[in-house]
Amino acid sequence: MSDSSTAVATPPGDAAAQHANPHHARRWLILVMIGLAQLMVVLDATVVNIALPSAQRDLEFSNDARQWVVTAYALAFGSLLLLGGRLADLFGRKRAFLVGLAGFAIVSAIGGAASSIEMLLVARAAQGVFGALLAPAALSLLTTTFTDPKERGKAFGVFGAIGGGGAAIGLLLGGVLTEYLDWRWSMYVNIIFAVIAFAGSAVLLKNSETEGPRPKLDIPGTITASAGLFALVYGFANAERDSWSSISVWGFLAAGVVLLAAFVVIQQRVSHPLLPLRVLLDRDRGGSYLAMFLLAIGMFSIFLFLTFYIQLNLGFTPVQSGVAFLPMVATLMASATSATAVLLPKFGAKPLVSLGMLIAGAGLFWLSAIDTTSTYAGGVLFPLMVMGVGIGLAMAPAMSVATFGVDTHDAGVASAAVNTAQQVGGSIGTALLSTLAGNAATSFLAGKVPSPQLAAEAAVHSYTTAFVWGGWIFVIGAVICGLLLRSGAPAKAPEGAAEGAPVAVHM
Repeated sequence: MSDSSTAVATPPGDAAAQHANPHHARRWLILVMIGLAQLMVVLDATVVNIALPSAQRDLEFSNDARQWVVTAYALAFGSLLLLGGRLADLFGRKRAFLVGLAGFAIVSAIGGAASSIEMLLVARAAQGVFGALLAPAALSLLTTTFTDPKERGKAFGVFGAIGGGGAAIGLLLGGVLTEYLDWRWSMYVNIIFAVIAFAGSAVLLKNSETEGPRPKLDIPGTITASAGLFALVYGFANAERDSWSSISVWGFLAAGVVLLAAFVVIQQRVSHPLLPLRVLLDRDRGGSYLAMFLLAIGMFSIFLFLTFYIQLNLGFTPVQSGVAFLPMVATLMASATSATAVLLPKFGAKPLVSLGMLIAGAGLFWLSAIDTTSTYAGGVLFPLMVMGVGIGLAMAPAMSVATFGVDTHDAGVASAAVNTAQQVGGSIGTALLSTLAGNAATSFLAGKVPSPQLAAEAAVHSYTTAFVWGGWIFVIGAVICGLLLRSGAPAKAPEGAAEGAPVAVHM
C-alpha cells in the first residue's frame, strides 16, 4: 500500500520502502510520538513512588495501603501484557496505541482527583490495564515502522535510552512536582504526555489491517498466562513484607509456575496461540528476553537502594536525588544511541549485550565500596556513570534484537514479551534484593549495642550487599546471554521472510 500523503519526490529505494511500509515517510515524527508514550509509562512508576508519602498524608491511608498503590499497578500491568500485545496484533496497532493513550490519560485524571485511597487504587489498577495495551503497541509500532537496519538502530537507541533513563528522570520530575506543586500532579502530568502523543499519532499512524479472516483470540492461553503472571507478581510483591516460607509467597509463586507451564502446553496445541512458541525459541530473541529480564533485576538495586543512600545517608532532597541520577542518564543515552546506530550494524548484539552487562556489573561492584563517610562526588558519581554506559550498551541492542525478524502479525505479542520480561524481572529484583539487603542488615546488627551510627552503618551495609548481588547478576547474565546470542550483524530480510521484518545474518 503506497503512502498517499507524501507529496515530495523520493529516491527509488524510499519509494519501495513506502510501498511496503505506509509509515516510512513520517517515521521520525512517529518515533517522537512513540517516545512520548514510552516516556509516560516509564516515568509513571518512579514519579508516583516519590509522591507516595505526600499522598499518604493527604488521603490518610496506612503503610499497608501505600504498598498497594504500587502493587495494584504492577499486578494489572504485568498480568495483562501478553493479552495487550496480542490485541494489538489482532485489532490493529494504531487502535491499541490510541486506546491505551486515551485510557491512561483518563484514569490518570481520576487518580489525580482521588478523594480516598480506594479511588486511587482503582485508578492505579486501571493505569496498569491501559499500560499493558499501550506499551507493547508502542514497541511493535517501532518494530514495524523502522525496518532498515541503520535507521532501526537509531530508533531503538532512542527508545532504549528512554526505557533505561526514564526511571531516573522520573525521580527528578517526581521531586519537582511534589515539592513545588502537589502530589496529584504526579498523576496529572500523564495527561500532558498522552494528549500530545494521541493527537500526533491519530494523524501520523495508519492502522494495520489483517488480511483474510481475523484469527481467534486464544482464550485458554489468555487465562492461564494472565493468571500465571498475576500469581508470580503477587507472590514476589508479598515477599517484600512476608517471609519466603509464608503461603502468601510460595503458594502464589508455585501457582504461577504451574499456570505458566500449562500455558506452554496450551500454546503447543491451539491453532492460534496467544504467544507462538516460535517467537520465544529463536536463540537471539530468547537471549534478548533473558537480557531484558536480568537487566531489570540489576537496575532495581541501582534505583531503589541508591535512592535510599542518597536521601537518607547523604541528606539529599527528592529534587537533588533526581539531579544526582542525571549523569547516569547522560552516559546511558550516549551509549544506547551509539550502540544501536553504530555498533550493532557492524558487530551484532552478542558482544554489545555481554560487554554492556559486564561494564554495568563493574559499576555496581565499584559502588559497593561506599560507606557512611563517602560523598556523592567521591563515591557515587563515577560508578553511576559507568553503570549508565553498561546498561545503555546492553539494553538498547537487546530490545532491538528481541523484536528483530519477527513476523509482522506477531510483532505485538513479541513486544509484549519484552515488557513482560522487564516487569517480572523488576518484581523479582524487588523481592530478592530487598530480602538479601534486610538479612544483611540484621546480621550486621546481631550482638552489637544499638546506636544511631551503628544503624547508619547497617543500612549502608545492606545497600552494598544489594549492589554486590546486582553486580553478580549482571556478570552471570553476560555469560549466559553471550552463549545464547549468535554472532553476526543484522541485515534486511531475504526473499521469503515476512514483509518488513528484518532478520540477522549469522557467522
